[in-house]
Amino acid sequence: MKTGIHPKIVSDAQVVCSCGAVFTTTSTKPTVSVDVCWKCHPFYTGEHRFIDTKGRVENFQKKQEYASSMKDILIAKKLKKKKNQSQDTKTLKELLSEM
Repeated sequence: MKTGIHPKIVSDAQVVCSCGAVFTTTSTKPTVSVDVCWKCHPFYTGEHRFIDTKGRVENFQKKQEYASSMKDILIAKKLKKKKNQSQDTKTLKELLSEM
């Protein structure tokens, strides 16, 4: 085994949760901060609440709204293009009659 490549183990590392709970564990870092712990997690508390970190649900909803608006714009562009193509194209009969 090589010496000096393994991280140092801290046997009394503190874990700090966003709810305010603090407990000790073994880790390679002296302090660890977490968003959800056993005191506030819905599975352990029995509460039915949704945990949304960093607004991921709102970001997803914004993307869906933007995609639906872009879909409408794309459909309008395709219809306009189709309409312009139908006006510009002439049938063979029309081309021969112009000669």
